[in-house]
Amino acid sequence: MAVTSNEEREIIQTLLRNCSNSTTDMVPDVGFGPVSNYTDPNRLKQEIDVLFRQFPIIVGHVGQLAEPGQFITHNETGVPILVTRNRKGSLKAFMNVCRHRGMRVANELCGKAAMFTCPYHSWNYDLDGRLRGMPQPNGFESIDEESLGLVALPVGERFGLVWVRPSVGDEAFDLDAWLAPMANQLESLDLGDHVVFRAWSVESDMSWRLALEGFLESYHFCSAHKHTACAGYLDNQSVFRDLYPHVRHAVPLPKALEMEGQAPEVWNYRPNFMTQNYLFPCNFVQVMTDHVYIHSIFPKGSGSCVFQCMMLVPEAPETEKAERYWNRNYKVVETVFGEDFEIGQKVQAGLETGANEHFVFGRYERGLHLAQKAIDDALEGRLTACHGAAAL
Repeated sequence: MAVTSNEEREIIQTLLRNCSNSTTDMVPDVGFGPVSNYTDPNRLKQEIDVLFRQFPIIVGHVGQLAEPGQFITHNETGVPILVTRNRKGSLKAFMNVCRHRGMRVANELCGKAAMFTCPYHSWNYDLDGRLRGMPQPNGFESIDEESLGLVALPVGERFGLVWVRPSVGDEAFDLDAWLAPMANQLESLDLGDHVVFRAWSVESDMSWRLALEGFLESYHFCSAHKHTACAGYLDNQSVFRDLYPHVRHAVPLPKALEMEGQAPEVWNYRPNFMTQNYLFPCNFVQVMTDHVYIHSIFPKGSGSCVFQCMMLVPEAPETEKAERYWNRNYKVVETVFGEDFEIGQKVQAGLETGANEHFVFGRYERGLHLAQKAIDDALEGRLTACHGAAAL
């Protein structure tokens, strides 16, 4: 049985107290989110320049880069990214851009290579990004080959996940400090020992912010998911933890109420909650009772986004029964997300009418308040990754 942390006992205490008092987890007052946050192309450009360049983003799982030469590519931030493991076992990330004429040097989503060769003119780069050769080098006698390696990006592997900041920058960057508010929980999940059961992407005609906010409140569950997720969770009884700029969103299963009257020492958190961990700016680690999803949301335009998912399971299925079990879980998530996407697209279409100038964030939609504050702080320069979340 997984160890229940002090934070998780506090979450259970809060839930049981709220249910006993017929209330839920709330902020002091309602809030308002400007509709321009979801429609304004100038706002989106600022979000891309700040949120999707200056902060670390999950791009993969360590199992995808287990051996030297294995690589993954990632393009959704707008910066082509190449991540590989070098011959010494260290993780390396680069802009996936040839230094000759700008072609991508790796064009598959994943693979294994001893060298990266640009398909345009066959310039070669090793696993450390160094330029190693080119056809007919006598035409380039005066260039400094040492300065023409692939442009490196900050990269790290923590808690079984691969993180990249999609810009070079001069600021010091401390991934451990950035993840410190979430570190205890992420470490407890042992994601490095999980395997990727399925990975997929969905494009949708809604703002990336609308997709993001679907994970930050459960008020919609019994309306939007009346025949799916509603029955699986206590209606609008989410408990939130402000781990600025991240958010822990704990959604209780009905059986969580069975812990009422039990000694706190025997409370068991994970079998009784779904936890939707928002990792600023665009990732979620969604913890189910026996598996985990990694969700990443990226803007494609002011009214469109791409939603990337990885389903992580404790071990690769070795039987048809196990395969069927995990596929059933995937199908449930696929169905629920399909309901969310359909609503999100209709909301986005409604925004263009001008009927609303603001969205109203209810007192129990705490996650919306917390995420908007962190995003606004970043855009206004009050939040920077170089200082680390724990220092803010």
